[in-house]
Amino acid sequence: METGSEQHPDYAAALEAELVVARAERAAALAELAVAKAKEADDQAIILRQKVHIEKLQRQLRGQKSERTSRLIAQIELMLEDAEATATEDELAAEMAIAAAAPIAVAGFTRKRPVKKPFPDHLPRERVVVPGPVACSCCGSERLRKLGEDITETSVPRSWKVIQTVREKFSCRDCEKISQAPAPFHVIPRGWAGPNLLAMILCDKFGQHIPLNRQVERFALEGVPISLSTVADAIGSCCHVLDPLLRRIEAHTFAAERVHGDDTTVPVLAAGKTDTGRIWTYVRDDAPFGGPAPPSAMFYYSRDRAGEHPQGHLANYSGILQADAYTGYTQLYLPDRSPGPIYEAACWAHARRPFFALADLEANARRKAQGKRAAVISPVALKMVQRIDALFEIERQINGQTADERRASRQQLSKPLIDDMEIWMREQRAKLSRDNDLAKAFDYLLNRWESFTRFLDDGRICLSNNCAERSLRGVALGRKAWLFAGSDRGGQRAAAMYSLIVTAKLNRIDPQAWLADVLARIADQPASRIDELLPWHWANIVAAPRLRAA
Repeated sequence: METGSEQHPDYAAALEAELVVARAERAAALAELAVAKAKEADDQAIILRQKVHIEKLQRQLRGQKSERTSRLIAQIELMLEDAEATATEDELAAEMAIAAAAPIAVAGFTRKRPVKKPFPDHLPRERVVVPGPVACSCCGSERLRKLGEDITETSVPRSWKVIQTVREKFSCRDCEKISQAPAPFHVIPRGWAGPNLLAMILCDKFGQHIPLNRQVERFALEGVPISLSTVADAIGSCCHVLDPLLRRIEAHTFAAERVHGDDTTVPVLAAGKTDTGRIWTYVRDDAPFGGPAPPSAMFYYSRDRAGEHPQGHLANYSGILQADAYTGYTQLYLPDRSPGPIYEAACWAHARRPFFALADLEANARRKAQGKRAAVISPVALKMVQRIDALFEIERQINGQTADERRASRQQLSKPLIDDMEIWMREQRAKLSRDNDLAKAFDYLLNRWESFTRFLDDGRICLSNNCAERSLRGVALGRKAWLFAGSDRGGQRAAAMYSLIVTAKLNRIDPQAWLADVLARIADQPASRIDELLPWHWANIVAAPRLRAA
């Protein structure tokens, strides 16, 4: 009779075999789910594509009745743009899931994309010939003869020069084996657009806020007709390829000792209406206290402003959060929070605004010049603005110093002003009724006095949250150009591209030049060296050859 110890090795081996089978079945199930998701996204893109065609045909048949028809077509085109990009992302994700499911065979899925027109013949061509093999890859013989060549055409923007990448074919005279250089990497499947064109499309859409349908119209006027579906497909592919860099920027941002946080509204297209979504930003900028780490920004999208969103963004962060008094942050400031405490640092620029509105001398002068009745200037509000401005003047003098130097200067110069301000504020507040506008402004400060005065004991904290607000300027300007996001996935893609482009701008490099070089090199970049493509490292790599040449 066998004992339990004698049976143990057999049971362990059986369990390991079952675990391997279970993992393979799980990978196959995930692959099938990804394929189904890709098919569904492709179906949605096809439906929207047909809707655009129908609306345009009806417009041609019936004529232009009103501006409503053109706005409706623009709305559907925006939805098509997001649907095409989403379908491409899901298709690439399905391919990766199928590869991970091996050796279990899972039926793949390839999108049936609209037929792309070839580049016009009138565009100049530049031949870039990839060196062919010098020996047979099969037997090593050097007796090769040319059989033909394969040509892949990509384009360069603005000049619209088509680059023909030629890969010559050779056959071995001894064994008849055909040899050819491997095909170059293209971000877009079957490679119709070069990295420079892709970078221009991305920066125009997310950096200059030019919707794709307007870009396509401009391309057509320049003599290069490209369909909206084709360009939207390129956006989805680029977002998928650039995701590793996005994850590196996210990790770098939340490795900071202090981050700035803020959010702004973004209209999102819904059934027959628009919803109000949110773009959240978190900025790392250590320059005010002399930190050596490069700046970065991470953006997120959400459908609403629920507190669960910032709590999810900062779930693994501990340190200092410089932000406004939004109640959704409250759970982050609990002392027993895991993985560690987050300390609130309030923004004095927010606190100053209501006082400034009650003491705006320039606005009153403009109202008088326009013949309007001037508002009553509050002397208390004017005095409060002057007190806060005195704090900002001290900050301008110590900006860029080390954290210890800033703390010492604040203890010597700012702390006496703060102590006197608190006494004066409480005296003035006691004279005001509950509903007075000044009372509400004073309560905003006094109820969060610990957060407002934390900067006195920590030189890393800034006096304002203007750093985060500056990062959202592009979104505020973009709303006037693109009016709304086409879908939730479109909002997520926009947040991802804002993260890349704004981070590049914070590091004072051209986002388009950086993205063009990254898209050209990322396929050959080892995963262990992906950090070299981050904006702050890339700038040093690009500058090194120039310095050597000088």
